Amino acid sequence: MRLNQVTVTMPDLDAGWNFYCALGLKPVVDSRPRYARFVCPDGDSTFSLHQGESGGGGTTVYFECESLDETVRSLGEAGLPFVSGPEDKSWLWREAELLDPGGNRIILYFAGSNRVDTPWRVDQGRRSD
Repeated sequence: MRLNQVTVTMPDLDAGWNFYCALGLKPVVDSRPRYARFVCPDGDSTFSLHQGESGGGGTTVYFECESLDETVRSLGEAGLPFVSGPEDKSWLWREAELLDPGGNRIILYFAGSNRVDTPWRVDQGRRSD
């Protein structure tokens, strides 16, 4: 199984369009004001916006960046406001947080080998009975 896309809800798709284009996602469908879809610049996963009144609140989306600090600096200079700048987390990821226009939490991060293979991974050191 492979993840194809994530869709978030927000009231103003024009604001969402501008935000996600500024993040570097490439538009592939423009059916505003109801729907918009983007392809991520690395890999082949996609990201969509759906118009609705109940945006944000419980959605967190993680986008991995090879050069996190440089990306955050560049996006900050372009006017995107970050809730927190790049910082090392106890789970061995480096993260920065911002909110999209619908209130969805967006985490830009770099994890390197700890992206999937963390020291506490479930199948690491498992006992065989």
